[in-house]
Amino acid sequence: MEKSIFMDKYPIYSMELKKDEISLKTTKELVEYFIQNIEKHPVATNIAVFDHFTHTKKLDGKIDVKMLDAQNVIFCFGAALPNSKILAARPRSIGISEYEDKFNIDFIEAPNEKLTIVMREWVLDLTSL
Repeated sequence: MEKSIFMDKYPIYSMELKKDEISLKTTKELVEYFIQNIEKHPVATNIAVFDHFTHTKKLDGKIDVKMLDAQNVIFCFGAALPNSKILAARPRSIGISEYEDKFNIDFIEAPNEKLTIVMREWVLDLTSL
């Protein structure tokens, strides 16, 4: 897994998974995997799945020509509202983009380091399925 700064300001974690190295073979299976992890977590709440690929296609927007699908699993770890500013950092999203031979999984760092670790573990655990 790689950490980078996207657009000079967003701390992003990314992992490329070759399809022949993991047991899950479709975007739908990956979405279901993340939803199961969210639902098992004592604080997380599943919110929605956003079909980013179809949305962008309907807008006639630019899409990587090699990309086959792009979904966002949207959820929230919010267990407290210490102030109004925390709302700007929520909810969380894990992006899944599918290509012919691989998936890219990307998410932005959470304000709470422990929750970033949880999301990293979810992604890293994909390699052992």
